[in-house]
Amino acid sequence: MSPPLLQVNDLKKHFPVKKGLFQRKSEWVYAVDGVSFEIARGETLSLVGESGCGKSTVGRAILRLFDITSGQVILDGQRIDDAHPSTMRQMRRRVQVVFQDPFSSLNPRMRVRDILAEPIRNFGLAKSAEDLEVRVTALMDTVRLPREALNRRPHEFSGGQRQRIGIARALAAEPELIVCDEAVSALDVSVKAQIVNLLQDLQREFGLALLFISHDLAIVEHMTHRVAVMYLGKMVEVAPRREIFAAPRHPYTRALLSAVPLPEPGAHRNPIILKGDVPSPINPPKGCRFHTRCPLVFDRCRTEEPTLRAVGGEQWVACHLEDGAAVANG
Repeated sequence: MSPPLLQVNDLKKHFPVKKGLFQRKSEWVYAVDGVSFEIARGETLSLVGESGCGKSTVGRAILRLFDITSGQVILDGQRIDDAHPSTMRQMRRRVQVVFQDPFSSLNPRMRVRDILAEPIRNFGLAKSAEDLEVRVTALMDTVRLPREALNRRPHEFSGGQRQRIGIARALAAEPELIVCDEAVSALDVSVKAQIVNLLQDLQREFGLALLFISHDLAIVEHMTHRVAVMYLGKMVEVAPRREIFAAPRHPYTRALLSAVPLPEPGAHRNPIILKGDVPSPINPPKGCRFHTRCPLVFDRCRTEEPTLRAVGGEQWVACHLEDGAAVANG
């Protein structure tokens, strides 16, 4: 097998909490606390979980929007978590992002033509002014927007059209990986489907890898290859789409999936109601971080942190209940 395009090894990002008149550091927010995964070329990995679990922080760490606390982010065999700015410039071309809010992620003062031309100029991808114009026009065709819209500003478009512009801007740099950070959560249901279908078409056409960050499991089921489930800064389950939706192994994953509506009229799942609130990432529970809400908790969960381990095939679970299955599978 070919090596993965992206490798994330034991990624941690802790944010300081400063208090008092002199803003002294008093505590840490353990936003991401030891996350590892891989993304192959042309693959979609969906990162899911409740709000505040750390999934967007993972995406921003990969993009080097801030420095990480520890761990490694490796793109095509080269570390980017500590890369020099001169090296990072070209690496940024290969990893682009589509942000959540299409209303604030586009410069309202710029015309669409300039928004799309900016990354092409920055990375020196156009050989001439004529080539730049050809590329910008082709991007509008690619995301299925009319060419005459190039001279309009973002406020003249709907939310779905603005997100198409955001996708075109990401494509302008000719990336290999796009981080979609809740890219459809601010859109209407019908528009969500259109954007998801567009992303799938673009993935097939350009061989893109996608890190799709979302809390909408119905959308995730439609478009992903693999799913990684996060809870309170930790990865609790990673599996191919079919396995995780047909036979989830972690109690938290089961609870998430029980809340997803079924498409058949009159069909319904038996929802698993989790008790209590998500603990604070400033003071996460000892042992398994899910034990304060888990319906299957036992003594070991409260004292020993489970590790992510294979439980058969490509399914990985961090749960003490799976120890027997892990041993049985070697």
